[in-house]
Amino acid sequence: MIHSTAIVDKSAKLGTNVEIGPYSIIGADVEIGDGTVIGPHVVVKGPTTLGKNNRIFQFSSVGEDCQDKKYAGEPTRLVIGDNNIIRECVTIHRGTVQDQGLTQIGDDNLLMAYVHVAHDCMVGDHVILANNTSLAGHVHVGDWAILGGFTGVHQFCHIGAHAFTAVNSVVVQDVPPYVMAQGHNAVPRTINSEGLKRRGFTSEQILNIKRAFKLLYRQGLTVTEAVSQMQELNAAELGPLIEFVQQSRRGIIR
Repeated sequence: MIHSTAIVDKSAKLGTNVEIGPYSIIGADVEIGDGTVIGPHVVVKGPTTLGKNNRIFQFSSVGEDCQDKKYAGEPTRLVIGDNNIIRECVTIHRGTVQDQGLTQIGDDNLLMAYVHVAHDCMVGDHVILANNTSLAGHVHVGDWAILGGFTGVHQFCHIGAHAFTAVNSVVVQDVPPYVMAQGHNAVPRTINSEGLKRRGFTSEQILNIKRAFKLLYRQGLTVTEAVSQMQELNAAELGPLIEFVQQSRRGIIR
């Protein structure tokens, strides 16, 4: 159902059972998948692709030009997957040619009110971005990560899978998988053991992750030394952590 006051560009492609609320604007080069619900006063600008069964609440701006002075109107994209909830006043911007020209959000994510996802960000699946969280450009967020309210993430930082940040955290370096971070600037506190339990990690897997955390942060080892000893634990669940640390370009939080 498209409300009579909504404006939908003729080039927009709408799937079945799509709802467009009052006074919303759907621009050119926008594709919206089956079952997606766009609330009132929402702006979706293309090129943007929305998957199936998303819900976007009022006053959100999705697919707008980025807030980057280098942007000169180049054709860039936003791709959002399925089953996402995007709450009130969320802003999500398309990419830039300085990166891959793409901002991407996966499936089953919750973006709470006033969240900002900047250009060229990559957000995985099952992520929660709590109220007023802001991701600067080129930030990557792994699956199942949770960023507490008012978290701010510096450009080019990576947040690992299953990581967690406390309210008001300011992230200026990479947060490894499984780690709980807090502070301004954010520092590692412990592992996200409760989240791991809820996601089916065994007691042995969680114990191995705790051992790895201690090697990385509590025994005075260099990162290289800690990685070497983590590899000796020969635990599959440490693979993503080891790979993340080895590939970190900004360096991990310390």
